[in-house]
Amino acid sequence: MPTNKSNGISNNVPPTRLERILRSRKTSKEPYPNEATDTNRGTEPFEGEGDNLGTSHVEQNSEADAIQGVHGEMCEKQEARPTRQRLLVVANRLPVSAIRRGEATWSLEISAGGLVSALLGVKKFEARWIGWAGVNVPDEAGQRALTTALAEKMCIPVFLDEDIVHQYYNGYCNNILWPLFHYLGLPQEDRLATTRSFQSQFDAYKKANQMFADVVNEHYVEGDVVWCHDYHLMFLPECLKKYNSEMKVGWFLHTPFPSSEIHRTLPSRSELLRSVLAADLVGFHTYDYARHFVSACTRILGLEGTPEGVENQGRLTRVAAFPIGIDSLRFIRALETSEVQGRINDLKRTFAGRKVMLGVDRLDMIKGIPQKILAFEKFLEENSEWQQKVVLLQIAVPTRTDVPEYQKLTSQVHEIVGRINGRFGTLTAVPIHHLDRSLDFYALCALYAVTDVALVTSLRDGMNLVSYEFVACQESKKGVLILSEFAGAAQSLGAGAILVNPWNITEVASSIAQALNMLPEEREKRHKHNFKHVTNHTAQLWAETFVSELNETVVEADIRKRKVPPKLIPENAIKRYMESNNRLLILGFNATLTEPVDTPGRRGGDQIKEMHLKLHPELKGPLTALCRDQKTTIVVLSGSDRRVLDNSVSSSTELWGVRHVVSSRKWDVFTSHQRGMDDNNARAFKHGVGWQCRHVFEYFTERTPRSHYDRRGTSLVWNYKYADVEFGKIQARDLLQHLWTGPISNASVDVVQGSRSVEVRAVGVTKGAAIDRILGEIVHSKSMTSPIDYVLCAGHFLGKDEDVYTFFEPEPLSDDINMGKGKGTEALKVSSVEKKASLKVSASKSGSSKSSSHGKTQQRPLPNSDKRTTPNNNSNGGGSGSGRRPSPEKISWNVLDLKGENYFSCAVGRTRTKARFTFGTSDDVISFLNELAAASCSGTSF
Repeated sequence: MPTNKSNGISNNVPPTRLERILRSRKTSKEPYPNEATDTNRGTEPFEGEGDNLGTSHVEQNSEADAIQGVHGEMCEKQEARPTRQRLLVVANRLPVSAIRRGEATWSLEISAGGLVSALLGVKKFEARWIGWAGVNVPDEAGQRALTTALAEKMCIPVFLDEDIVHQYYNGYCNNILWPLFHYLGLPQEDRLATTRSFQSQFDAYKKANQMFADVVNEHYVEGDVVWCHDYHLMFLPECLKKYNSEMKVGWFLHTPFPSSEIHRTLPSRSELLRSVLAADLVGFHTYDYARHFVSACTRILGLEGTPEGVENQGRLTRVAAFPIGIDSLRFIRALETSEVQGRINDLKRTFAGRKVMLGVDRLDMIKGIPQKILAFEKFLEENSEWQQKVVLLQIAVPTRTDVPEYQKLTSQVHEIVGRINGRFGTLTAVPIHHLDRSLDFYALCALYAVTDVALVTSLRDGMNLVSYEFVACQESKKGVLILSEFAGAAQSLGAGAILVNPWNITEVASSIAQALNMLPEEREKRHKHNFKHVTNHTAQLWAETFVSELNETVVEADIRKRKVPPKLIPENAIKRYMESNNRLLILGFNATLTEPVDTPGRRGGDQIKEMHLKLHPELKGPLTALCRDQKTTIVVLSGSDRRVLDNSVSSSTELWGVRHVVSSRKWDVFTSHQRGMDDNNARAFKHGVGWQCRHVFEYFTERTPRSHYDRRGTSLVWNYKYADVEFGKIQARDLLQHLWTGPISNASVDVVQGSRSVEVRAVGVTKGAAIDRILGEIVHSKSMTSPIDYVLCAGHFLGKDEDVYTFFEPEPLSDDINMGKGKGTEALKVSSVEKKASLKVSASKSGSSKSSSHGKTQQRPLPNSDKRTTPNNNSNGGGSGSGRRPSPEKISWNVLDLKGENYFSCAVGRTRTKARFTFGTSDDVISFLNELAAASCSGTSF
């Protein structure tokens, strides 16, 4: 694959995120060689760019030549400039309109849009466009000719046939996703038909996204940035990552993103969310939309939401708000042209003596045009003195005229306008001038300039840039902006605008009166605030910021990736297993050996199954085979109650051989001596702190629907995995507060917080402590005569239990105690030495081990045998061994002769871990154990 040397990341990367961002901002402000500007660059987004369509909607032909010249000039400049990072902009529609003139002849017209304007002004990147040209080209000759013509405009076509366009674009995108994202329900009579055709439309949607991905992959060069746009391409990030996981992919939504309660009604909700999460950076216009997206991922997928974004299996998808802007300089310069000044003078003469109110919208359900006109009618009713002094100019650009709902809306608007004009109009003047068409750019600028009050009453809008354009043209008149609080622009311009609820006709009417009667001083203050924002937060800055943040996100992801342990390579682990003489397999139970409880595509899973865990049926065979191997010992560790392990593991001891399976709960080995010691500890916890905590746990279980708690021998666990995410977190904080101020205020216990659980356990109860005791029991129950030279430890353990991974780390003794890092570190290292010193028992001479000639080996003498109770300790204290005194002919030897390459610690489903390796899911564990059992039975080494 070819390489783009300009990969967007310098070799000298600043060490901190803040320094990198500051350097990027400084670089973006530096002038680029031979940079030119032009007033005739479009700001109206091209079709398919969501709610940024609230811009001018000018007639394309009036500016096509000028914009085409600028576009061609840009391409020529790019060839002469130094190499810049390539930006592949992928959208449903290309910024051109293609018209076929002959078999191999095409005429192209530039479709001026907000995204086009944004990227034309970006100096740091070389933009190439990928998308559908808007026409069906079934023949290869026509496709080749159109591809050649588009290449001159830095555009690359994706060819979609008519059936795909109908099902994907007209069907799934416009009839399902678009209404859903704007909080609109389908008409009742259409729901059944839509439900029946949903799957075919969804299949077409995925197919179209895959076709886009194929074209992107074909033209991708290493180091390119791929920027996907809007709800049409929600599957694209996942498709691209399947081609190349190192590809830099960003996705931006130009519409609102609905609340999780709305999004969860979509049948394909989970697939779409997971596909978008494949991107490195996900962008929205406002923080509200970003928050809704994170909430949907948390509530629907059960993933962890963070201030940075969404975390899934250690991979962080960054989610942030990037409010788009306009090319304000283009509007400001246009006002100075003679053409616009002439139109301004004409409009002033036409509406002399009357205040001008303006609305510019697509004729769409979400734009709130009927609500706007009804509010204006109410204003005229309540303020009769204004009836002949104000006029509302409403520009309504027709859209989707073949759809019955839009035809009905058009008729409704016309009826309301006619009724109001008939009621309040005269022979010489009417209060509403309604136009069902678009205006050219200069006419629109002139209208903005003479307007006293702009009225934007969107019922739901991604951004709505009409408000930005109005502010940019008001430096002279300083008109008032009335803005819907449901438009994304309200979060940017809310301080200087009058915010209204468009559904409240009375409030909007009152705001019109407030705007018309506002004092000049207040108008100037409001305008100054908004004008500063519009001129500073331009479309060019928006594009540069997003792409720079995407590059920065990739840098941070690379840093995090280095900290993630690699996945276990089964062949290597199996080879070492076959070459060893005494193997120890330590396996977690929950989420490692159990039946799957999670339901694909939704948060959590089967709660009843999780409350009554069972061994995975596919594991009985491989575990049976491994237990028959005299050189292998299996230990099962679990935080579940003993009865769970009795039912799942011990019930099969006849099948496996009891001497080969040592099941452990926390620290307990199922032998009579250990059970007696466990009963004492369990009784003390149960009738002490556990009894007091139990009432608190019961209280919060009753108050939190779908939560439950488990009573165990030496711990209590409250689990709220299946409860409402936010409510569960609040209840967990409240529960902890009750515990700390009550039952455990002076108790010797540990409180362990999981991702969605709270556990109270006796101090020192960890799986690492369990292994320390279990090893002694293993030696004597199996009458071991040779040291353990292979250890595999795998499980889905809480952070506090991950000491089981470090327990077997083969580190030289001198490395542990001669670090010189202060008293705290020294104490920790000495504890580790004492732990490993205890791994020494009595055995026969023939079983003494030989030292390894290479690699780190855990094989250490016992410096202070009286410091801890060990298997060969002759004292009668509660040791972890069997208490048998060695015979005179026995000598002391080490339990472990473990080389570093023979130790495999594996975390299941966790990436932030102390383990050396990882398993993705429990399915990987099952697959590995099957391979291991097969190798063990065949006796062949990989």
